[in-house]
Amino acid sequence: MRLILIRHGETCWNRERLVQGGDSDIELNETGRAQAARLARFLESEPVVAVYSSPMQRAKATADAIAGRHGLVVEVDEGLREIDVGELEGTSVLDLKTTFSRFLMERWRDRVSTGSSDGETIEDVQSRTWGVVERLLDRHCADHGPNVGGAGVVVSHFFVTLAIMLKALELPSDCFPSFRVDLGGVSVLEFGDHGPRLLTFNDTSY
Repeated sequence: MRLILIRHGETCWNRERLVQGGDSDIELNETGRAQAARLARFLESEPVVAVYSSPMQRAKATADAIAGRHGLVVEVDEGLREIDVGELEGTSVLDLKTTFSRFLMERWRDRVSTGSSDGETIEDVQSRTWGVVERLLDRHCADHGPNVGGAGVVVSHFFVTLAIMLKALELPSDCFPSFRVDLGGVSVLEFGDHGPRLLTFNDTSY
């Protein structure tokens, strides 16, 4: 079975380069809605058997557009909510002297010495998101076997997508700053008898 991981479309906070974590339920802007419509057309020929979404409206609206093309109802799962960034919510990325991913990595390393528990780490996100993946695979592979050509779609966020991908590929969590997932980016994991394989990463060609 293939797992199609999709980052939601653009919001006004994305446009303004503001940190948009799990506490900011921002809707898609006009560009984001157009991205969702193009995504839906792009995936129309895929044998999609289920569409899962974060509860946040930017992801849910993207997922609704995709599910509608396949006559499916979006299954919302709280486990797919974007990472909790604590006090960084709503701050400007432009104020940082590095990428937000690298900034978070340094912040997480500092937690060891400071004892801070503000926000989540990538491991925290993995612990809740991987359960969603396992439920999807158990449900849809149990009836049809692991090598059937069906696809499950998971629409979520930047850090959720990377958390799932790194876990599937057994990559260390501290390498996540080396990956970039664009708004509307499509990545595909294949789950077969020989374990997960990455087929596509961050496709925005549509």
